[in-house]
Amino acid sequence: MQKRTLTGILLIISMMQPLRGEEDYGPKREGMIEAIREMAADSHEYTGRATLSPKVIAAMRKVLRHEFVPAGRLRDSAYENRPLPIGEGQTISQPYIVALMTDLAEIDEDSVVLEVGTGSGYQAAVLAELARHVYTIEIIEELGQRAERVLQRLGYSNVTVRIGDGYNGWPVHAPFDAILVTAAPEEIPQSLIDQLAPGGRLVIPVGATNAVQSLLLVRKDAEGHVSKQSVLPVGFVPLTGDH
Repeated sequence: MQKRTLTGILLIISMMQPLRGEEDYGPKREGMIEAIREMAADSHEYTGRATLSPKVIAAMRKVLRHEFVPAGRLRDSAYENRPLPIGEGQTISQPYIVALMTDLAEIDEDSVVLEVGTGSGYQAAVLAELARHVYTIEIIEELGQRAERVLQRLGYSNVTVRIGDGYNGWPVHAPFDAILVTAAPEEIPQSLIDQLAPGGRLVIPVGATNAVQSLLLVRKDAEGHVSKQSVLPVGFVPLTGDH
């Protein structure tokens, strides 16, 4: 019987180990889904939604949140129902908030969506599971470029990332069936309302920095009339830019 060298044994062991970043996050992801469902039920008096759309839950289950968390000790916390830092003073949003905002937008396979504040790219990926195309703008170049690389590596060909100030939207691709803003201005930018298609929805946190903000749902009807609904008290990073 041929003897195996120590080097050979170590090589066999290394081949049996999963590649870095390919650990089985399935059980943790299921735990996140359960936490989202529980929070939806607990907050229904605010939101009016005790449950979220099955297709939104399916998208949340499919998207690999750990891929959008920078490598390091926080990656093991990727499926906890809380925001996590991603650098540059920004965060990846709490999974429940991502799911709620997606649910409020009521997008479908024909929807063209604008996201203001790409951040990690996680919200864009969830939207991309449901929409025809997602246009997303990030003002911090390093974050936007990192998010674009992750989205491309994961195969999200229906997401277009732009580095720039999203306060004034992206007029060349308007009108949008839905617009989601992942940082809080002190008031709703009129440019975003203008770029919303008839029948479209704008989901946006509004309020001062370091204060309780309100997650708003803005609807534009077929005649262009606009209505606003306060959905939930929230806390987002401020929307930065020349405004």
